[in-house]
Amino acid sequence: MAERANGTVLILGAVSAIARGVADAFARRGYDLYLAGRDLEELERLASDLQVRHGVSVDFGQFDALAMGNHAALVRGIVTEVGELAGVVWAVGYMPAQEEALSDPSQVRRIVDTNFTAAMSVLDACAANLVNMGSGFIVAISSVAGDRGRQSNYYYGAAKGALTLYLQGLRNRLYPTGVRVLTVKPGFVDTSMTWGLPGLFLVASPEQVGGAIASAVERGRDVLYVPWFWRYIMLIIRHIPERLFKRLKL
Repeated sequence: MAERANGTVLILGAVSAIARGVADAFARRGYDLYLAGRDLEELERLASDLQVRHGVSVDFGQFDALAMGNHAALVRGIVTEVGELAGVVWAVGYMPAQEEALSDPSQVRRIVDTNFTAAMSVLDACAANLVNMGSGFIVAISSVAGDRGRQSNYYYGAAKGALTLYLQGLRNRLYPTGVRVLTVKPGFVDTSMTWGLPGLFLVASPEQVGGAIASAVERGRDVLYVPWFWRYIMLIIRHIPERLFKRLKL
């Protein structure tokens, strides 16, 4: 086992597939964990598994991303329970079919609140704690979908694009304090959100993504495309002229 790290990594949305990969990667490196999510039974099972396999301390508790009025108190309570946070990982996401959102405005609101507004709310509370410590990291799972608006998922892409912009500003603000901010932009990952979607290719496993994220934190990266080749795919897509791009079925 790796040398025990100082502090605990808080993982928000801990039962998601990517969050499980992230939790495993940090536990392998000797970090203690606090798993936060809605399904307490599944959180308990996940915590027990990580403790047995990696010999780290794993606490867990309930977290509702959309209960934004409770976020500050939730973070204070977790810090009181486990002590210093080494870092925070935001791994919450919601992506219904674009057709659903087109016919139901409540779905649009849920997409924006889950993928963007809630992230700002809880990460601001986490940032305040880390700034007081003068160290630590914030990781947030954005998406390559936020790099350019495409007809197939522009509501989701707009929310993720807004999250990416927020993280850029947060990174700039926190840099002098010693707190690092990592924006993660996954391509296609084998999760429940992508299951059954047409046109998927070169799909990464959550374990691969989790390991890449933990390594990027160790190296002090600012932005991580995962798998790595998505950086170049999106570079090409971003530079397609609009007069041509709007004719593409993407």
